[in-house]
Amino acid sequence: MLDVHKFIERILDDESLTTGLEDPEGRLLVEWLVEQAERLATQTDSEAQARQLLEQLCRWARAVRRFLLLWCYEANPGAASQLAAAERFPWPLPPPQQTDAVAVLRYILDWHRQIGQTGHWIPGNGKSASGSRETL
Repeated sequence: MLDVHKFIERILDDESLTTGLEDPEGRLLVEWLVEQAERLATQTDSEAQARQLLEQLCRWARAVRRFLLLWCYEANPGAASQLAAAERFPWPLPPPQQTDAVAVLRYILDWHRQIGQTGHWIPGNGKSASGSRETL
């Protein structure tokens, strides 16, 4: 098992993961990232591979942060949808009237938990279970 403390420190030191978010959604995102880092440390034998996956995870989290900023704070669902398509986010878009950042982030993270697709933040895994990008 790898030293998870290095991975957690990497997450906690990266302000770009939560820049622009309010405390509740920033905390939720960081807690989820820490859970993922703990999973990486226990399921990966190579530290180099784990570090690479952690960097991909942090990149995914920054893209989700940007999605939240566009969708919730800037009220720009068009730009958020374009970002979601460019990033190949597999989850369906939230309803347009849902603009609470904590609720939208929970929706995204719950979607990943429900379908058991925690690896969707890895580039190239951006296909939903049904293969489509339908909205709710």
